[in-house]
Amino acid sequence: MRRNEPAFTIGVEEEYLLVDKETRALVVDPPKTLMAEAEEKCGAQVTAELLRSQIEVGTKVCKNVQEARQDLSQLRGSIIEVAERHGLAPIAASTHPFSKWTEQKHTEKERYFDLTHEMQGAARRLVICGMHVHVGIEDDELRIDLMNQASYFLPHLLALSCSSPFWAGRDTGLKSYRLTIFDALPRTGLPERFASWAEYQRHINILIDSGLIQDASRIWWDLRPSVRFPTLETRIMDVCTRLDDTIALTSLLVCIMRMLYRLRTRNQRWRIYTPMLIRENRWRAMRYSFDEGMIDLAKGVVVPFEDLIEEMLGHVSEDAEALGCKKELADVRQILSRGTSAHRQLKGYELERANGATVEDSLKAVVDTLITDTAEGLKV
Repeated sequence: MRRNEPAFTIGVEEEYLLVDKETRALVVDPPKTLMAEAEEKCGAQVTAELLRSQIEVGTKVCKNVQEARQDLSQLRGSIIEVAERHGLAPIAASTHPFSKWTEQKHTEKERYFDLTHEMQGAARRLVICGMHVHVGIEDDELRIDLMNQASYFLPHLLALSCSSPFWAGRDTGLKSYRLTIFDALPRTGLPERFASWAEYQRHINILIDSGLIQDASRIWWDLRPSVRFPTLETRIMDVCTRLDDTIALTSLLVCIMRMLYRLRTRNQRWRIYTPMLIRENRWRAMRYSFDEGMIDLAKGVVVPFEDLIEEMLGHVSEDAEALGCKKELADVRQILSRGTSAHRQLKGYELERANGATVEDSLKAVVDTLITDTAEGLKV
């Protein structure tokens, strides 16, 4: 490690939906004992979410991706075990295939009451789950500099994580429908750009002093400086159904951050592109995942996504070596070969329909697959 190099520690937060194993629908009002049992097993690493049908877990501060995998594996396994006692199961998907948002109940928590009161219908529709990855970067100025540069890569990370093709029983035509719901809130989307940490703080303080937000945790950009930790928190990704995919994308992200830092030590930096162009790639990721390519902003043309990823993997190979995650990073190619969760959900649905199943039964079969895939690869 270079002198004063960031720690590049890792923290991963995953949100799950709780489904009834018999009906496969979201459980509107789970037993109160479920959360108590989950907290007994996981401590402060499990929390209630906005809706009662959601649950969130978060790893400890991990030194590497192997630690993150072990911790997430135990957390997923614990939630599966507790849910099973109540005839329920968690699914790591960013939307439920058929349950409707109008039927859900909100968690009785002051923060969530305040949120729904302020945001009204925009908040009540938030039957969505995400994956947030923290990368430890202790220096304030460096966090802002890397946030400005890393925005370029956000659409690529989204494209590899898509898990929300269905909404209220319909194929939306998008691989990540989740962001169409989340983007209705204020202070979402691509992060703003700032010349310094002081400039960032001045803008945040205007919102706080105006009484619009209590603190910077109400800034919900795709990438933001964390309020609680000295980290950059990437929030654009759908929650990955398979743990292997979670770890592959976590590896890619931490390697990107280290690569950008490494360039900085050589008086180099990633080119800053206009938000307009990055937003175009963000939309393509939402719509197609990686199926229809993405704009190579340096060339100004749409190219196959596989080409962009191979180029990216080449850029970060030195960093994967230094961080000890070459194997996990290579699994990014597995996502390309077998598809994201969204691809697998749609394929499963189409096969069921082709075999004569009703729409309702086909969607239930998708939930069954999500239950299985959420538990795959766990070591408990």
